[in-house]
Amino acid sequence: MTIVATGPAASAPAPAADRGVGPLLRAWRERRRVSQLELALRADSSARHISFIETGRSRPSEEMVLRLAEHLDVPVRERNSLLLAAGYAPHYPETPLDDPALDALRDGMERLIQGYEPYPALVVDAGYTVVAANRGIAMLLEGVPEKLMTPVPNAMRLTLHPEGMAPRIRNLREWRGHLLAQMERQIALQRSDELRALYEEVAGYPVPEDAQDDEPAEPVAYFALPLRIEHDGRILSFVSSISTFNTPMDVTVAELAIETFLPADPATAKYLRTLAG
Repeated sequence: MTIVATGPAASAPAPAADRGVGPLLRAWRERRRVSQLELALRADSSARHISFIETGRSRPSEEMVLRLAEHLDVPVRERNSLLLAAGYAPHYPETPLDDPALDALRDGMERLIQGYEPYPALVVDAGYTVVAANRGIAMLLEGVPEKLMTPVPNAMRLTLHPEGMAPRIRNLREWRGHLLAQMERQIALQRSDELRALYEEVAGYPVPEDAQDDEPAEPVAYFALPLRIEHDGRILSFVSSISTFNTPMDVTVAELAIETFLPADPATAKYLRTLAG
């Protein structure tokens, strides 16, 4: 099962011209809870120079903007915003995912998630649009109406919509809380109107009053919060892991995430192997 997103990823708005790069850098520094002195030491500068940059008394070089962004772990898209605010051209390209230049990337992701079968795995972009998914994910989506799959499927809608996977999730309140908290952390980094709108939409989905976080029939020593979901009369348990690309040099690549679901108990692993034949 392969899905290629045709719409743009959720993006942050361009910074206001009157704000300048100084206030933006200060906001990132404060968000990371780093002092001017600590940042100066990391960036081989001085606290005085950092202060001058933040107050607009000194215009940082392009190299300095990138260096400070690196030490503040600023997302790649936001690094371009910092450069624009400082009067420089964006440093990182944003290549469409279907561009031939990313053929190797797409092929590699396909091989990775297919190799993970029979366990579920998928790839999403910054707005949780499903870019690719394997047959394990298709199994979990059995019974989900077509209207939730078009024009492009969104992982958060598929999971939390009352007509999606939500009615079959046996620890819906816990899993919903986990997903909403994940989105909140991402919104704090991206400043994305699209992502915030998605959050408000899925957070507003009704949760059945009788939805209970069922306990497994037999005690299981889970090592992470599991997704417990019903499939064909059985309760399957998974823990998820999210991977991103190391030191990406492209905005599109930086915002891709590969989520894999590992069986959280022997019964789930055995059942999936049986389904795989």
